Amino acid sequence: MRVAVLSLIEVAGEGPGALRGYLPIGGRSILRHQIGLALSLGCKRIIVMAEGISGELVALQHVVEQSAAQFHVVATARSLVPLLQPEDDVFVLGDGLLAMPDAVRDLLEPGPVVLTLPVETALALGYERIDINSACAAAMRFPGRVASGLADLPPEWNVQSAMLRLATQARVMQRSVTTSLLDDGRWRIVRSEDEAHVAERSWLRLHTDIAEVGVGSPGEQIAIAIVRRAGPALLHAGTRPAVLGLAAGVVGLLGGGLGWSGYFAAGFALLGLAWLIERIAALLGRIERDSLLASGVARRSVEAFHVLIDAGFVVLAAWRSDLPSGGTVPWGASAFAPLLLVLAARLLPLALPRRRWAHWLEDRLLVGIALALASAALPFDLTIGAAVVTLVGACLVTLQLSRRQGASESNEAGPPNPQLTSRP
Repeated sequence: MRVAVLSLIEVAGEGPGALRGYLPIGGRSILRHQIGLALSLGCKRIIVMAEGISGELVALQHVVEQSAAQFHVVATARSLVPLLQPEDDVFVLGDGLLAMPDAVRDLLEPGPVVLTLPVETALALGYERIDINSACAAAMRFPGRVASGLADLPPEWNVQSAMLRLATQARVMQRSVTTSLLDDGRWRIVRSEDEAHVAERSWLRLHTDIAEVGVGSPGEQIAIAIVRRAGPALLHAGTRPAVLGLAAGVVGLLGGGLGWSGYFAAGFALLGLAWLIERIAALLGRIERDSLLASGVARRSVEAFHVLIDAGFVVLAAWRSDLPSGGTVPWGASAFAPLLLVLAARLLPLALPRRRWAHWLEDRLLVGIALALASAALPFDLTIGAAVVTLVGACLVTLQLSRRQGASESNEAGPPNPQLTSRP
């Protein structure tokens, strides 16, 4: 069984009573982040070294048990020994360690190891010395039999320091953590509230850097900027992604109501704003899934919301249309061109996945602003029709040029099977 040993012992800063493990990062304690790491490593038993039970620990127990794992709180090394069997695979994360999940998994998954850092760099950052050259990087993995020596130690010993000594004596392999992980904030020990504020900004930046890969539309960039700027305040206020998703739905309904009342430009703009709020919620949900193994925002509900936004655009455009209703004009004709526009905006990113401009059509904030401007300042029906023709024409021209370019490169490469013998 994989077992994680975490610590809630070290004091945060100079103030009495504050503990490192309770320092908040993104609205959740560092200990909660470490539990997410342990669960992502497949640990089925999580042990927290603490001097007593608190409401926070009870809440964390529920989180662990919902993930089908066991949760224990112990105060001494002797209480820890019965929970570590010789055949167990033990993971130890240091008090206050905040690290990116992918970095932890890459370093600990290969096998038993004591992660180290150069001592001249690590000591000033709060890491524990191993020898004259190395310091422990606050994470290690070893067989459960190594921990049997804890039973012989005095109760006043620090348990994690003792396990480090036992792992070193058992000649568990040591592996150095690259200092680049320290430089970019992917691996750090948080020791005070001031350090927690700095670490939180870096933590959000790292997670949004991952989300930013391949993203270039203005709406997505605005969502990332808002999360980086206001994310800490939102998360510390208890604003979960589901709450923002609900707010996006309310804004979308308000946009539809304004369109029904004849304020079409405002309705289009609010539908685009609803999409932006949903993108912020989805980004926060992705961060929670990556760092906490929390549920986040379900992908199916996100896609359904995008479909509803597109349906709202079509309905508002049909209401805004200047085409006469009744008479010789068939029912639903006013919605035909807007429906083609939405379908074209969905088709082009699939047909041209390597074209950055095609993915801008997935940005419903841009679409909402464009429709609002067209409604307020341009011949609306003519603009919608021209947009459909432009998008379809651009797709056809791009595909044709790509096809010709591929054929030209194929001809320049020559035949795939050149002659194996020379002619006399």
